[in-house]
Amino acid sequence: MPEQLLEGLVMSCRPLGENDRLLTLLSEAEGMVRLAVPGARRPRSSLAAALPLTLLRLQVGGRGDLKRVRQLEVLHSHGALGERLETLAAAQGLVELGLALVPGEDPVPGLLADLLLQLIRLETVVRERQERAEALAIAVQGSVHLLALGGLALPLQSCARSGEALQPPVGHWDWRCSLLPQEGLVIGAIPGARLVLNASELALLQRLPRAGTPRRRDGDLLGPEQVWLHLLELIEAWWGEHLGRRPRAFRLLRAGFEPGEPAR
Repeated sequence: MPEQLLEGLVMSCRPLGENDRLLTLLSEAEGMVRLAVPGARRPRSSLAAALPLTLLRLQVGGRGDLKRVRQLEVLHSHGALGERLETLAAAQGLVELGLALVPGEDPVPGLLADLLLQLIRLETVVRERQERAEALAIAVQGSVHLLALGGLALPLQSCARSGEALQPPVGHWDWRCSLLPQEGLVIGAIPGARLVLNASELALLQRLPRAGTPRRRDGDLLGPEQVWLHLLELIEAWWGEHLGRRPRAFRLLRAGFEPGEPAR
């Protein structure tokens, strides 16, 4: 069986037998691939670097459905994200979303590149000691991007019921729209809605499909923590409705912003 070169991000790994690991790799060309990494749990193994949040170049081979890693090269490790709870939780939540959106070996064009971009932005939060709200904003915006790439984009431009354009009148504090996860966003405060947004929150949400994080003229992040937490709740509700379960890591992210938790 000819050997194959693969490049991708380690999304998860778990023990396999006594000394091996079972690795799940997100590859731009192959989608989500499961690989056996022989001896990776042995001390001083040359394959021990097969760890989550690591970008690898792999040489794989073998017969059957479960190929084996022969050699690996670490292209980049995102291990620094573990230095802060909010950056690690944000990264793990985005990885969870990637795993849910690419369940098999059917690649989703652009998803790996966007996920890597979000991880690099989270590394900047750690390296430059930015405020914790930056990690929260990256988790929300990154989710918006990944959902769109995976075919589950939030419908942000028109009312799901009337078809009327969603044009939030910023500054009009009595205006509301509601999230009905099975339908989308509906103008007005709808009884039984999962959550309700004001005009400023919707305007911020509508900016998130763009490349850059929304910022004020002075460079500060646009929107306070509580608004970003509200948008995270919207992401969780949409995710739960369309992917069957809510992200576990985002619960941990949210917990870091509970009252009494110190800001960093």
